[in-house]
Amino acid sequence: MSKVINISNAKIYQAKKLVIDNVWLSIEQGEFVYLIGKTGSGKSSLLKTLYAEIPLLEGEGLVSDYNLRRLSNAEIPFLRRKIGIVFQDFQLLMDRSVIQNLYFVLGATGWTDKALIHKRALSVLQLVGVEQKANDFPHALSGGEQQRVSIARALLNQPQLLLADEPTGNLDPETSEEIMQLLLAVAKEENTAILMATHDMAMVTKFKGRIIRVEEGELKEDSSN
Repeated sequence: MSKVINISNAKIYQAKKLVIDNVWLSIEQGEFVYLIGKTGSGKSSLLKTLYAEIPLLEGEGLVSDYNLRRLSNAEIPFLRRKIGIVFQDFQLLMDRSVIQNLYFVLGATGWTDKALIHKRALSVLQLVGVEQKANDFPHALSGGEQQRVSIARALLNQPQLLLADEPTGNLDPETSEEIMQLLLAVAKEENTAILMATHDMAMVTKFKGRIIRVEEGELKEDSSN
């Protein structure tokens, strides 16, 4: 299996403040990994470093074969095409339909053929089980349906890595379970590595995966799951 993330001897900063020291992190294709820790422990800062919103200033870091230390501004969009990102608050464009949200992302990432754009958008909506909502606007969808659409959006460019930042944070327990089952299926069927930051220990307990804990300013592997 090839490594999608390989970080060694790194330091993670947020606004010039060191938040995680001595970071060693390796994740392979198809692997499902939880990132857990208290609010403010640096989970989101680590995710932002992986998709180059925060620069990696110390240590070594490869994400989908892109070197985070040597990444130019021109390369960042190409790195992000290899990464899907799912947020807690969905971040859908409310003035467009579900499928238009997907058209927008495909157009912004270099797709030009309208027939192929439509075909790809429909296929990811089918993958996450909301193809029947294609022409609805996000405000007409439930929270779980909106999160399914945001997962579909994250999968448009067949990423090697999906980063999920509290993806069940705004959902009720039953819907959270559905989203977890969907993410685990994506990891298995699409061979996508998933790194999920979460506070939701009920989900961590119920759905098995590797656990990385942010504790006392460092990453620690948890062997309890």
